[in-house]
Amino acid sequence: MASISGICFSSQSLKPRKNPFLRPTSSAFSLPTHSSSLSIPIRNSPRIATPHSLPRHISPDHSDGSAFPTKNNHGLEKDPGELWRRYVDWLYQHKDLGLFLDVSRVGFTDEFVTQMEPRLQAAFKAMEDLEKGAIANPDEGRMVGHYWLRSPELAPKPILKSQIEKTLDAVCDFAEDIISGKITPPSGGRFTQILSVGIGGSALGPQFVSEALAPDNPPLKIRFIDNTDPAGIDHQIAQLGPELSSTLVLVISKSGGTPETRNGLLEVQKAFREANLDFSKQGVAITQEGSLLDNTARIEGWLARFPMFDWVGGRTSRCLPSVFFRRHYRELTSEKCLKVLH
Repeated sequence: MASISGICFSSQSLKPRKNPFLRPTSSAFSLPTHSSSLSIPIRNSPRIATPHSLPRHISPDHSDGSAFPTKNNHGLEKDPGELWRRYVDWLYQHKDLGLFLDVSRVGFTDEFVTQMEPRLQAAFKAMEDLEKGAIANPDEGRMVGHYWLRSPELAPKPILKSQIEKTLDAVCDFAEDIISGKITPPSGGRFTQILSVGIGGSALGPQFVSEALAPDNPPLKIRFIDNTDPAGIDHQIAQLGPELSSTLVLVISKSGGTPETRNGLLEVQKAFREANLDFSKQGVAITQEGSLLDNTARIEGWLARFPMFDWVGGRTSRCLPSVFFRRHYRELTSEKCLKVLH
């Protein structure tokens, strides 16, 4: 599985000859779905994969480590020859991701690898169960499936796959209509600003995306109200100035009843009233269906409402803010996306 040539073949049986820590992954980079056993590497028969790119040649005497004494490593090895053998044995590359991982300098012993096999198997099994929809939060009876948002085909039930795909389409269509000017603010023109109201994960997710993925000149500029400091809220609203009339307000709360988020919402609504603006025509709710926030948005006739599933943590629900930064968000959620996200 490891190769000094820079190329690694992934084993379909999850029996790596040289690296029991890393599981093979498909080109779609999905989480593992099956593992029957995990064999410990045999030191005297390493597998050197056929190179598919310019190789880094190894002396035949060194390729299998036989030129060096075979012994258990107690702590970090000091002998240069043994270090080279361990490097050959334990260098890992995922060729689809272009990922190299060298654990040869980690001071584990051969006995440690053998002792850890049961725990590794338990971890693989737990992850497999999680992917299949096992309850991960027994107190609330919830699954954990934020990675299904990236690859709906991994969802354990067809209805979940359908919900994800329909929501993604609705979100992308809405964002495109905002950016293109098909949906406009009551004052006319186009939306120019986004004011995101949320706290904790509901703020950190959009903030991360805005810093990591936004172009230099995004279609809409974004500001955040992510705490209950009255002065801070007033400052953000004041910075909008006359553009308050062309500001799209995203209110994000998974539970729909977060007090801090509601406080921020009330302050923003007050600013809209004082400016003689209709908040409902510029407000968007992102929350669980049937929550207090969702019902408020429905009754007041907000511009849009989008669901947040109970099996998705708030901090991983950043889809809607993302689409305002990248016009081709659907491509970002494809297989290529899996190479850079989560």
